Amino acid sequence: MEEDVGPRPTSDAASQLAADDLSRLSQFELDDRIRLLQVEIARVEQYRLRYSKQRDAAEALFSRKNGE
Repeated sequence: MEEDVGPRPTSDAASQLAADDLSRLSQFELDDRIRLLQVEIARVEQYRLRYSKQRDAAEALFSRKNGE
């Protein structure tokens, strides 16, 4: 199994959203879009926090092993 070692593609969802033409959306559609983006931000922040806790635990574990 080969692992991807190259850079990630730059055409991610956030880049696509940033390029959208907002002028065609109504105020209600813009409000819905804001709500959806806020939910997605909260999801990413939760994942980042979980990742940070896992990383801190791993660093603590390996620093104890190396320190013995």
